[in-house]
Amino acid sequence: MRNFLTTRIFQIATASLGCLGATQAEAHVKWFCAFDVAGQPVGLENVLCTDFELLTGIAMIFFVIGCLIETTSIGAAMSKALSSATAPIKLDTEILIRAVAGFFFVALWTTGGIMLTPELKTNSTFIPWFQLAIATGLIWRSTMGFSGVGIFYLFLKSVTTYGGFHLMDYPIFLGLASYLILTSVQQTFFNLRPLDVFRIATSITLMWASVEKWAYPEWSFPFASIWPDAHVCCCARA
Repeated sequence: MRNFLTTRIFQIATASLGCLGATQAEAHVKWFCAFDVAGQPVGLENVLCTDFELLTGIAMIFFVIGCLIETTSIGAAMSKALSSATAPIKLDTEILIRAVAGFFFVALWTTGGIMLTPELKTNSTFIPWFQLAIATGLIWRSTMGFSGVGIFYLFLKSVTTYGGFHLMDYPIFLGLASYLILTSVQQTFFNLRPLDVFRIATSITLMWASVEKWAYPEWSFPFASIWPDAHVCCCARA
């Protein structure tokens, strides 16, 4: 029960962070199933199967339809309605990100034994209090830059413990840390706004998570067997 509640906390908090930086987010399959980072990815000739090509084609069709609709009066009306509906969020984006990030790190502190995500375990008694300090720093704009530096530290510590390949799943944390630091000092990154840096990092996180599901499909098989109602589409392989 405790593991289930912990996972739900990370689903909510990480999805909220992802929604602020992009249009969608999802929990990582590594949070639910065993995985082998030393395993070899599926060959490109097996990834480029009928299912993959069909799904790619459907996605491209929807993208084209969306682009065409956007140029019409209907698209203009939809854009205006969305801008009006999300206006309060745009005005308070910084507060929302700080609040969600603060909730996330308080959840880490409460749970204990985790550096950034459920599979990144630690036995250090210092890390939970460091996470609480990060959350505390988010209360004030003048100190949230220090919280960003703290997130960089946790990310680098995770890299040294679990390897760079494993942390390729989570550039969203680098984006969050950069956002907090840049916003605190009111600077841009090569003319990119802090929010743009966060959004790009979130997009890379989601794209890599998608790549992994095709390159390492066996990681998702236990998930499908435990939760058969979760429909997983994969290619038949020899």
